[in-house]
Amino acid sequence: MRVLTVVGARPQFIKAAPVSHALRTAGHTEFLVHTGQHYDQKMSRIFFDEMRIPAPDINLDVGSGSHATQTALMLSKLELVMQQNRPDCVLVYGDTNSTLAGALAAAKLQLRLAHVEAGLRSFNRQMPEEHNRVLADHCSDLLFCPTPTAVANLAREGILTGVNLVGDTMFDAVLHFAKIANETSGILNQLKLSPGAFLLATIHRAYNTDEPEILSGILEAFIELNDTVVFPVHPRTRQKINQLGNRIAGRLSRSQVRMIEPVGYLDMLMLERNARLILTDSGGMQKEAFFFAVPCVTLRPETEWTETVAAGWNIIAGVSREGIRRAVEETTRPIDPPKQIFGDGNAARKIVTQLADPRS
Repeated sequence: MRVLTVVGARPQFIKAAPVSHALRTAGHTEFLVHTGQHYDQKMSRIFFDEMRIPAPDINLDVGSGSHATQTALMLSKLELVMQQNRPDCVLVYGDTNSTLAGALAAAKLQLRLAHVEAGLRSFNRQMPEEHNRVLADHCSDLLFCPTPTAVANLAREGILTGVNLVGDTMFDAVLHFAKIANETSGILNQLKLSPGAFLLATIHRAYNTDEPEILSGILEAFIELNDTVVFPVHPRTRQKINQLGNRIAGRLSRSQVRMIEPVGYLDMLMLERNARLILTDSGGMQKEAFFFAVPCVTLRPETEWTETVAAGWNIIAGVSREGIRRAVEETTRPIDPPKQIFGDGNAARKIVTQLADPRS
């Protein structure tokens, strides 16, 4: 079986690593396409190195741009690559512009399309990611769902064929790489951090970074927590923070907020595992917090990972300064450990089995 895999952003590298390994272990051929959506060394190359993902067979070098420009350029280039390779299946992950472009290109060429992490819904159509995931699902022949909730979401939209409940490949990755991170990462010593003595924060979504008032409010909330907040700053977020001016920069410099450069996957796992609390607008980090039994405050008005909220390990804070502070103050560690709702750690193997099954 010849599979063409499309990735382009940090979360997709993590999701794809276990599946890529399972494909190659089973003797299948994978043609790996990197769209170049994330191109910074600390957001791309380091993940391939640390997770031992084979080097991409081709990098489309699309880079940054508006959603329309970026998606159109990817679509055009991916169509040509797919025509040249004629794979048995095209594999896309998650909900980025790379996902949408890969799904549309495969559908237009009538190639068998599989979507990993299918069925997620935030029900917020202001999120570009929501449009991407819905469209990818409705284009797909095989839909690999991480949770029963995702299966139910697809059923409500009339998608019943080709749906497979397999678990979450990010859970596969955490189970494997957390052990390696524990043995090799020196990030806690490097930053002079003690386990459980700091908060970990990330912000990257456009609706949190592109509105100066919202971004300022989130940063003010971090400052007013009066706690050590380790904040690996996405390159785009840093640019937006710099545009806020000297007042917020001065307040940040005098606070306990420690703005650091983006870190690799293994270092991030160690920071997540040892944080007292995680504050994030990342869907992946909400799950990773759950995997590590670390309480999470989500800096969004909603989440597609409703299971983590229902289990008591995730609080939806919204983006207001007061809402964030209140959520952190009210967050307590649940008595019961997180339940195994994201599979058994064998999602990648199940995906490859289904891909290779001629009946599916």
